[in-house]
Amino acid sequence: MRINEFTPLSSMFEDMKIYGGVENKSNEKESGFFSVLKDKLDGINEKQITSENTTSAFISGEEVDVHKVMLDAEEAKLSLELAVQMRNKIVEAYQEINRMQL
Repeated sequence: MRINEFTPLSSMFEDMKIYGGVENKSNEKESGFFSVLKDKLDGINEKQITSENTTSAFISGEEVDVHKVMLDAEEAKLSLELAVQMRNKIVEAYQEINRMQL
């Protein structure tokens, strides 16, 4: 006798929307996390581009305040450093989870 002979009818779960509901919730969370991550990385990229444009304008002789050039460059630098540190922490946490014994 087989232990797992019982196979439930999939039609009895259609009214409950169990399978569809679980998949939708997990997809919403993943897309939410990845969309936030993408937005933050896009913001960092915009700061880098703004810093580059401000610096190029200053070098080409346009009327750009030196303080603005320095502030844009420092803001871009700090945002990139923060992103790198966050990435390092995420990688470290992932490696720690992989080292766990089950």
